[in-house]
Amino acid sequence: MKLNEWSIRFAVDVVRSGGLISYPTEAVWGLGCDPWNPVAVDRLLSLKRRPEHKGLILIASSVSQIEVLLESLTAEQRDRVLLSWPGPNTWLLPDPSNLIPEWIKGRFDSVAVRVTDHPIARALCDRLGSPLVSTSANPGGSKPALTKAEVSNYFGSGVDFYLAGELGESDKPSTIRDAVNGAILRQ
Repeated sequence: MKLNEWSIRFAVDVVRSGGLISYPTEAVWGLGCDPWNPVAVDRLLSLKRRPEHKGLILIASSVSQIEVLLESLTAEQRDRVLLSWPGPNTWLLPDPSNLIPEWIKGRFDSVAVRVTDHPIARALCDRLGSPLVSTSANPGGSKPALTKAEVSNYFGSGVDFYLAGELGESDKPSTIRDAVNGAILRQ
């Protein structure tokens, strides 16, 4: 998949300025914003009609972007997580030092993180230099969008920039597992 560098840079500028973007991921279209910007996250949650207590997923382009969240894991737990990345595997990682804001974690003591292998999502995180919020592009209770047009139909001008591209090869959203006990929460 050929990346449009201009579009990636523009999307990153939108995120840095507090805006919302939509982009393709491994299986569905995602909505993203700066996880450190509470106003942007609140706007995203309102657009999706998603309560803050449910928490959000962060994607990263590399382990180095989320390395600090792996520090509280045992060697075995860490290996289990690292063997699944990059790819459509989201892990709940403990955050005992509260490095991740509560508006991302919701009511949980852990944070959902995935190191993506989707070239566009990975490029976004690379250029941003940090993880990005990645939640499915659909209002609560609706099917996740599988095309840019579906995202636009859901949200229209509520999204500041729609990044063109194709979905990855996964046929379902990422598996979510608990890094501490290995339990599968979504398959």
